[in-house]
Amino acid sequence: MLRALKTEGDFVNETVDAYCERLDSSFWSEPVNAITNLAFIVAAVLAALLWRDSASRSAGGLVLVALIAAIGVGSFLFHTFATGWAGAADTLPILIFILVCLYLAVRHYLALPVWASLTVTVGFVPVSIVLVPLLVPIAGSSAGYLPALFAILIIGFLMRGRDVTVSVSLLITGIVFFISIGFRMADEPLCDTLPLGTHFMWHILNAVVLYRLAALYIAWSDRHA
Repeated sequence: MLRALKTEGDFVNETVDAYCERLDSSFWSEPVNAITNLAFIVAAVLAALLWRDSASRSAGGLVLVALIAAIGVGSFLFHTFATGWAGAADTLPILIFILVCLYLAVRHYLALPVWASLTVTVGFVPVSIVLVPLLVPIAGSSAGYLPALFAILIIGFLMRGRDVTVSVSLLITGIVFFISIGFRMADEPLCDTLPLGTHFMWHILNAVVLYRLAALYIAWSDRHA
């Protein structure tokens, strides 16, 4: 549940309490949630090294690497400043990563033409807008991530007859993503039992998910260079 801690007159600058660890409006009120964003930076660095050493050095792979780093920075800002503008810095890179990754997957893994790939990518937004409210009673504030989970699993399933390596990797990534969403969902319900919360595990496991998605695409680009 989103709770206002300090009202500044507008949502952009209002400090909010969205996670169990935060107790006040101070910068370091969520030290573990803030510091574990380093997992995204580590994931970005490792993926960047893969990209540097790859034969193809694909533009798509580099964009994914940059977006993982941006996600880490944005999430750090939200778990320190915890304001509306920091929330936008947190969510916007995630949305862009999802859309870019989806486009690359349907365009290259599923080998759809550009127009169809763009249609699927753009269509993902309204489909998510319809789905998310239906999923909120089940997943709460984490419902927004379920369409991305479904996309990973669906594409992984569709890839079974095309590329077993890609299929298995996506399905494993989907499982890790499912577990990470579970930790995100558990943060507030377990707050009384675990004052630290469980959101930090979302960061760590989600960094693994993003790294796996970027590494898979970089490796695929090398095999199809």
